[in-house]
Amino acid sequence: MPPSPFENRVFLILLTLVTLAFGAILWPFHGAVFWGVVLAILFAPLHRKLLRRMPKSPNLAALATLSLCLVIVILPMTLITVTLVQEATAIYDRLKSGQLNFGQYLQQILAAMPAWATGLLERFNLTTLGELQQKLSSVAVQASQFFATQALSVGQNTLEFVVGFGVMLYLLFFLLRDGAVLAARISQATPLGTEHKRQLAHKFTTVIRATVKGNIVVAASQGALGGLIFWILGIQAPVLWGVAMAFLSLLPAVGAGLVWGPVALYFLATGAVVQGVVLALYGVGVIGLVDNILRPILVGKDTKMPDYVVLISTLGGMALFGLTGFVIGPAIAALFIASWDLFAPQRSTASPPESRR
Repeated sequence: MPPSPFENRVFLILLTLVTLAFGAILWPFHGAVFWGVVLAILFAPLHRKLLRRMPKSPNLAALATLSLCLVIVILPMTLITVTLVQEATAIYDRLKSGQLNFGQYLQQILAAMPAWATGLLERFNLTTLGELQQKLSSVAVQASQFFATQALSVGQNTLEFVVGFGVMLYLLFFLLRDGAVLAARISQATPLGTEHKRQLAHKFTTVIRATVKGNIVVAASQGALGGLIFWILGIQAPVLWGVAMAFLSLLPAVGAGLVWGPVALYFLATGAVVQGVVLALYGVGVIGLVDNILRPILVGKDTKMPDYVVLISTLGGMALFGLTGFVIGPAIAALFIASWDLFAPQRSTASPPESRR
């Protein structure tokens, strides 16, 4: 006998509850699970090539792909993280000892400001320049200590990081080996038409690959170029500032300019005109050019989304989900556009002839 409507409703409620419960179990490792899925999507073409060469050894093919992933992605990131923590620790120690004094830097800028600028500051009810120096110095010290503390927390939370890292690698191996079977099971269980499922799955994987590869290439390029010019100009902790520019470059348009722009202004205000001009020209002509050329080619071309949609979805995704939002935001935006593209022709076809006259 076919199940009654009551049995169907009970089963759907049970299905919803166990799905939510399973999601709650996975939530403590949601970051590891997410990046395991993303890396599996990125390295799936490589795994398929290796699997064609060793069709009788799926475990070996998955292990080889995982090893290449470690060499290409994870080991360089680990080395950069170690260097970043070392430089952040050094800056934090200099802040605590007083060797690094933001108040002194601010005083140099204030002394170089013209009279109209200092008068403008007083008009905005900032009373004396001494109080302005104290406020801005306090904000600068607190911000620097915050970023340094966050970098140090990577080492303090070693156990949590190692566990999450292990879960990601473990999951990545099985997603590479059994990914095709899992994708087929998910597609079979999804209550949509075959063509709709195919188009949505293709759009999702395309956006994931384009967003991750495009943003990582842009971030790595801008971070490396920014760190290089900081090292050439003798600015302390070039790796730290390069990593900061790399992370901020995930924000289209502004990005790395939030780091090199204030430094260029400081050089100009303190009389280091050559360094300031060089850094400003390099920032606009080299670092900015990377964003303007590579991002539309690597991200916008493959996702087939307008630049403003990519920008807004990236900012909104990072506001909601943190760092992983630079992938989740554009992916949701792409699925939104693809779903409405599928819905609109279907609705126009289903409407009666009278309504289309």
